[in-house]
Amino acid sequence: MHKPRIFSVSNQKGGVGKTTTTINLATALAAVNKKVLVVDLDPQGNATVSVGSRRRQGSQNSYTLLMGKDLIQTAAVETEIPNLYILPASQELLGVDIELAEMEKPQFYLKKALSNLDNFDYVFIDCPPAVGLLTMNALVASDYVIIPVQCEYLALEGVADLMKTIDRVKRNFNPNLTLHGIVLTMFDGRSNLSKSIVADVKEYFKDSVYDTLIPRNVRIPEAPSHGKPVMIYDVKSVGAKSYIRLAAEVLNREKELLKNG
Repeated sequence: MHKPRIFSVSNQKGGVGKTTTTINLATALAAVNKKVLVVDLDPQGNATVSVGSRRRQGSQNSYTLLMGKDLIQTAAVETEIPNLYILPASQELLGVDIELAEMEKPQFYLKKALSNLDNFDYVFIDCPPAVGLLTMNALVASDYVIIPVQCEYLALEGVADLMKTIDRVKRNFNPNLTLHGIVLTMFDGRSNLSKSIVADVKEYFKDSVYDTLIPRNVRIPEAPSHGKPVMIYDVKSVGAKSYIRLAAEVLNREKELLKNG
């Protein structure tokens, strides 16, 4: 059975380019004929809106899937972008930590929901900016983690805690979970602070850091207001081109990881 590669895009710090990275990587892979699903696990629903969809109340969203009330085959929605599907967020996700805390093995609900997903090549999970049960579910269900880190003061704040969470998930729930890479976002080539943060992150995380830097580019924050990833909104922008390079790097790194077992 064909099993998709599942990525969590996570950072417990908000405003780091997490959703932007999720949808643009997904769009780039869809553009090379990969069938891709974005799972919006953030109650804010930014990934849902960013691909021109809407948050869903009631049935068929990431909340109903997580709680076992729906099947992924019926809950995933086709977007206007060929090969790209979205599992929309719902505000009901806000109460999931309380609901799941009362359940047996609360960390495994998403893994179970995605277990029979055999018609996609890639799944990208947009995690909320917190290390609660939603993020834990995402990490337990995933093969890989991508961590966006913005090139700003206190950039590494929260990353150390997330790394501890990843290690805990590996030890207790998902031994195959692998850090795929750290992507540096909001890079300003004119700023000495940006350059020093790139140097610090690379010194600390070494080869885990992707070579591609995502620049500060007005097109990137503009795009979601039009319900489009920046690659669709303005493919010639430096922001779009950087995400195309990052997608190529993700594919190459995945080949290396699979080759090295």
